[in-house]
Amino acid sequence: MPEENVSVPKHVAIIMDGNGRWAKKRHLPRVMGHHEGVRAVERTVRAARDAGIAHISLYAFSTENWRRSPSEVGGLMGLFRYYVSSKIDALKAEGARIRFAGNLAGLPEDIRRLLRKAEGETASCTAIDMVVCLNYGGRQEILEAINAFLENCSRDTLAGSELPCLTEELLRRYFYLPDLPDPDLIIRTSGELRMSNFWLWQGAYSELYFCDTFWPDFGEEELDKALRAYAERERRYGGA
Repeated sequence: MPEENVSVPKHVAIIMDGNGRWAKKRHLPRVMGHHEGVRAVERTVRAARDAGIAHISLYAFSTENWRRSPSEVGGLMGLFRYYVSSKIDALKAEGARIRFAGNLAGLPEDIRRLLRKAEGETASCTAIDMVVCLNYGGRQEILEAINAFLENCSRDTLAGSELPCLTEELLRRYFYLPDLPDPDLIIRTSGELRMSNFWLWQGAYSELYFCDTFWPDFGEEELDKALRAYAERERRYGGA
């Protein structure tokens, strides 16, 4: 991993892409690519923790992924059930606090119960903050935040309070995880060069890194390459 004097991002976000193509290349069902992707999650989170990264967020299932075939969606839901129910002890042993971002109300109730259990049982872990984005869409998050703000404003107005001016700081309070710092680095695997509705607000000034590796083949070596590329960037946030 990077030397101690190399700049390490506080929050790394990953668009985990290429599971299906990884499986197709090997003449396997697409769901097998997703299973291998889980192994990539485990080794990448461990490598991120060892590198000193405080937060890692993983784009696991988008609001658009419901458009996939019923069999693939069903396989993914089954995989989520298996992973969350069977990996809590392993996550605790790694010191990983697990949290979830997205419209969780749109997920099956049994999965929601598992998510709440995982969050509760790992809440005291401090080695790394692992955020899994499920049924997540950046546009949806922004719309939900604005609508929640307006709903609160309506109640406050009825109570006689003055309508507040909407600011960036105020809007952030209504995001899924308002305390999560913006990603310093967003990685996308499999050679695709787009954001796919991920962290649209939070990623405004994120450094972007694209690699051709399919997600099931991702791990410490590829993360190391991304971190070294990040360390060579100069982040000016619009300044000179």
